Amino acid sequence: MHTTLWIITALLATAFLLSGILKVAVSKERIAAFGSSAEWVHEFSAAGVKGIGAVEVLAAFGLVLPAVTGIAPVLVPLAAVGIMMLMTGAAVVRVRRREFKLVVADLAYFALAAVVAWGRFGPEAF
Repeated sequence: MHTTLWIITALLATAFLLSGILKVAVSKERIAAFGSSAEWVHEFSAAGVKGIGAVEVLAAFGLVLPAVTGIAPVLVPLAAVGIMMLMTGAAVVRVRRREFKLVVADLAYFALAAVVAWGRFGPEAF
């Protein structure tokens, strides 16, 4: 179980780190050019998109660094709960935009973060 949680954590951290860096480093117009799955950026200000990206980067670090360093490892499941909240917001935006097929991906990330939160708060706590 411990290894499985680390694999899920690494996948989540990688996905959120790359996604967050993209949102912080690239203009929202260039993000929107990625296709229909990225058109949500038109509903947010440039600072809002960069803020979401910064939260994603912090969540990625929060999933890994506390466990690796041994400093405040309780932050790992809290970061997972934060990702769950972020993905809830993403799903709400997708539903409001009637992008129902894309909600599935948001729910998958939510489920993976829920597994990490459950595992690290419960049976495999640090």
